Amino acid sequence: MKAMLRWLGLVVVALVALQLFFVARIAAMAVVAPESTTFQRSEIWAQVASKGDVRWRQQWMPYAQISDHLKRAVIASEDGSFVTHDGVDWNAIEKAWERNAQAEAQLAKAQARAPERPTRAPKIRGGSTITQQLAKNLLLSGERTLLRKGQEFVLTVLLEQLLSKQRILEIYLNSVEWGDGVFGAEAAAQRYFGKPAARLSPQEAARLAVMLPAPKRFEKTPGSAYLAGRTRTILARMGSAELP
Repeated sequence: MKAMLRWLGLVVVALVALQLFFVARIAAMAVVAPESTTFQRSEIWAQVASKGDVRWRQQWMPYAQISDHLKRAVIASEDGSFVTHDGVDWNAIEKAWERNAQAEAQLAKAQARAPERPTRAPKIRGGSTITQQLAKNLLLSGERTLLRKGQEFVLTVLLEQLLSKQRILEIYLNSVEWGDGVFGAEAAAQRYFGKPAARLSPQEAARLAVMLPAPKRFEKTPGSAYLAGRTRTILARMGSAELP
């Protein structure tokens, strides 16, 4: 019993130390830009393992030097309530659960009608906010477990408490993936449009925002009908997107 209590005590101490480490890291980000994220480092290792070299494009740009069009486009596409929520958009999560449940029900009906016919698994939709995406990419692995999701929630709260909304969006726009080895708004603007992020037009900004859910896939299909249609949708929403 004593050995088990000692083991549990060590686990608790380790968890507390980990959270304090995260608090220190996030607090420092209020004034110091992160050099890289956990997601970026994992991508580097993947490139080295598969290709033997590293392709990396990233240049940090201050918030004021990133086009407001891109800020509005990303908010409209990824997190329409970014300015008003506390890090978690519970309404979006509820809607995502409902859509996923409906998709699974439709799949079950299709399999019951024609069990011999192959059916495609439903696309799982999430309700993650910009803050949650940043928490995951900055400091966590890509594994999908309840433990990691719980840690993501803690980090989301810490980000919202320790950083301003403007700083959260600034770090997100400078670190998010926009293609194979392309990270951040400046690298994306130069890669796809040959211009600085500060000079992106509304159309170009919307196009980049649409790529975010699957940048590597959309990088290979720049002329797809989906990209064009989704870009028009985001353009229509940008006017109502509120900036921090």
